[in-house]
Amino acid sequence: MRFRPFGKHGFNCSEIGFGAWAISGSWGTQADGDSLAALNRALDLGVNFIDTAAGYGNGRSERLIGQVLRDRAAAGKSGKVFVATKTPPAPGNWPPSPYDRADERYSEAYLRANLTERCAHLGVERIDLLQLHTWTRAWNRQPTPFQVLRALQREGRIGLIGISTPEHDQNSVIDLMRGGWVDSVQVIYNLFEQEPAAELLDVARECGVGVIVRVAFDEGALTGKFTAETRFAPDDFRAKYFEGDRLARTVARTAAIASDLAGTGYALPSAALQWVLAHPAVSVVIPGIRSIAQAEANCGVSDLPPMPPALVEKLRRHQWRRGLWYGGK
Repeated sequence: MRFRPFGKHGFNCSEIGFGAWAISGSWGTQADGDSLAALNRALDLGVNFIDTAAGYGNGRSERLIGQVLRDRAAAGKSGKVFVATKTPPAPGNWPPSPYDRADERYSEAYLRANLTERCAHLGVERIDLLQLHTWTRAWNRQPTPFQVLRALQREGRIGLIGISTPEHDQNSVIDLMRGGWVDSVQVIYNLFEQEPAAELLDVARECGVGVIVRVAFDEGALTGKFTAETRFAPDDFRAKYFEGDRLARTVARTAAIASDLAGTGYALPSAALQWVLAHPAVSVVIPGIRSIAQAEANCGVSDLPPMPPALVEKLRRHQWRRGLWYGGK
């Protein structure tokens, strides 16, 4: 496992992290035993960064992570594991409307109570990295929630402060980075979604902000395991994400990437992760992991040589400006 600086914050994180949404049950049925085994295997392989959220199974993901960390500590397994979690806004529009008020969706009382809940689920007194789970550009001029989070940071209840970008306006975090409000950003960046390379990633690097990349596999499509006939369970997030003709269109574009990889020695999943890691601003990529086999496959990517620059450039042609999929059809 290779390690990278997490921005300017004095922490070297494994370049492959553990994305813990899939162990919450939101991607179909998931046995806790499988989740615990996957977490332990990833940590044994050198992963030291785990990303979760309050909304991942209503705390289920956090509780499983807390259990694993306690069990490993009791077994004498040393080594700091950095855990990042997320606080959602109070109930309302997702992402927040431009007409919403920051001091209502992320009030001080709400943020303090939610932080207490995050700590309880993880079994800790202090959160390594607390991220706001979404945002709206309308709040950038008066980012009052971050004033509250900085106070909590001074109180020792939070290590670092971050934000997970709103899917429809990822560049809304650029002003926050330049203003010194955030220590990290979590962005969608993959072979299809390349917009962060235009400005966001470079600004993060200039400001010493850690970059966490989510959705590197485009919700599983860039593993190459889907066909136009693939069907998802009704309780699986992907049933909505790939509804209508979206899956067939995605499969066709994925096949074009696979064609470009012919003869390179890269399988599609490893190429998808290596392409993301080729950008120097990226601190860690957090593919979803729900089994021992997935832990081994994803962690093994870090043992490969970096992707050749010529191939990185060639694969840029697969950028896909497909619009706002997250809102449904």
